[in-house]
Amino acid sequence: MNHHQQNTTAHFLIEGLNDLGIEYIFSNFGTDHAPIIEELARWDEQGRKHPKIILCPHENVAIHMAAGFAAITGRGQAVVVHVDAGTANAAMGMHNMFRGRLPVMLMAGKAPFTMRGELTGSRDNYVHFVQDPFDMASLVRPYTKWEYVLPHGVVTKEVLRRGHSMMQSDPKGPVYLTLPREVLAEKINISSMHNFEEDRYGAVSSGGIDDERAQAIASKLMSAKSPIAVTAYLGRNPEAVAALEELALLCGIQVFEFSPNYMNINRNSPCFGGFDVGKGVASADLGLLLDVDVPWLPKVVKVKSETRWLHIDVDTIKKDFPMWGFATDMRINADCASVLKQVANIIRKKADAAFHQQVATRIESFKVSSAQRKDNLHRAAQDAGKVNAISSDYLLATISKAIDQNDIVINEAIRNAPQLLNHIERTLPLTLISSAGGGLGYSGGMALGVKLACPQSRVIQIVGDGSFHFSTPTSVYAASQQYQLPIFTVVLDNGGWQAVKEAVVRVYPDGAAVHANEFQARLQGQVRQFEKIGEAFGAYGECVSDPKEVAASIARCLKAVDAGKSAVLHVQIGQQ
Repeated sequence: MNHHQQNTTAHFLIEGLNDLGIEYIFSNFGTDHAPIIEELARWDEQGRKHPKIILCPHENVAIHMAAGFAAITGRGQAVVVHVDAGTANAAMGMHNMFRGRLPVMLMAGKAPFTMRGELTGSRDNYVHFVQDPFDMASLVRPYTKWEYVLPHGVVTKEVLRRGHSMMQSDPKGPVYLTLPREVLAEKINISSMHNFEEDRYGAVSSGGIDDERAQAIASKLMSAKSPIAVTAYLGRNPEAVAALEELALLCGIQVFEFSPNYMNINRNSPCFGGFDVGKGVASADLGLLLDVDVPWLPKVVKVKSETRWLHIDVDTIKKDFPMWGFATDMRINADCASVLKQVANIIRKKADAAFHQQVATRIESFKVSSAQRKDNLHRAAQDAGKVNAISSDYLLATISKAIDQNDIVINEAIRNAPQLLNHIERTLPLTLISSAGGGLGYSGGMALGVKLACPQSRVIQIVGDGSFHFSTPTSVYAASQQYQLPIFTVVLDNGGWQAVKEAVVRVYPDGAAVHANEFQARLQGQVRQFEKIGEAFGAYGECVSDPKEVAASIARCLKAVDAGKSAVLHVQIGQQ
């Protein structure tokens, strides 16, 4: 090797991403990325392998594609955006990924700092003056675990390793790195560049707990008469789903989900209690909070003072929540899959015939409430609605019948999320995904990222019309077409943001807005044809307003997706 040979920082940036195992760079490049673009062209010319570039016409899609990919694989990827403008466009996705504990390395170019040609990459455009704010990182700082400005090319690989280890360490999450253009363009001697191996500098994962605490949890479960569990994001790890179901069946624990980001337990399990946590809390003498940020709404659900609560979570203290008002009697920061397996092993050794009989009786009792819940859902799905007001219960139950258990559903139904959760039956881990954050417009990009991670699976995006507007859909279907990532989008059109209406009604149930029936949330116009947006980029599109046509419309859309083309089904469900 010629130790005096030099390469640009951009070269070592790409090489460093390779070293980290980064597979994709979801990108929206700008003037600040000239050295990276030049280096990518050189690598292609030389036949060198680098992370695949996925160009996204809008940063909202880029960041949420990374979110979808990370939700399925657990592996954070790179997202490259343009200075402060691109960072601002990606900020909502950073919020969603931060709340969802999803890893990503967001890298933004930084406007050149030299003005008169002193260094390669000096300012040569008007925008280089106006895209140089005082504190660019402040745009995403609340949503990052780590941020840094690359100060010099010689530390490129060390900085990348540090950022990667931070984003992949539990609890996982976003990191932010800015890249000044002159730094990217500078030449560095190969001899100055060092490697930073994963086994010595890599991420740190949560694990199990000491035997004393595992024994204490086991004892409490074995003495409980009515134990429940509440979870939301345990299902990000398929091993945890299996461990929870095993422990639930072993101990007769009724499992509830509240605002779930994933499917956390097989919906056909006799221990699955549904989504009304209040019913479980009312009778529980012992509760497990397992990987959950908000187990219930304290304003609505009243907890008995005598109920004991054990909290096992990758982030028990909720360090990024300024306020968190849920009292617990034991708090354990650990990996749920590991802890639940430990506890199950202890109980199996201690359990006698009397305990197993008690558990069997308890699980048998679950069947009554389960049968009633299923009967209520079945009856709700029998009402198909009417023309221009198709029942969402009927629609979602029909979709459930049309798809299989390996298909992956991305939930952004918002107002109709309860109907989606109840009617679309999921039995396998990672086949239902939603966002933990409050930023709407995520599901299109996430669906593409999931499809990239699981090319053999159908991916179904179910989204309200208000959120569909937020999702930058032209960018979604442009990327879908360019990279051959077919998804099935179902737009639930209820004429605007019905969640806004519901919020007003909850606060002012007899107020002026209710009496006037005006909630500043209607988006209806003379022409609304969401399916045409998909068609503009080669997707198959339909609008359905008659309940009698729903099943056939779904079938045609799925046929198009199976043939390799995205499909958009615009469904008129009426104002609710």
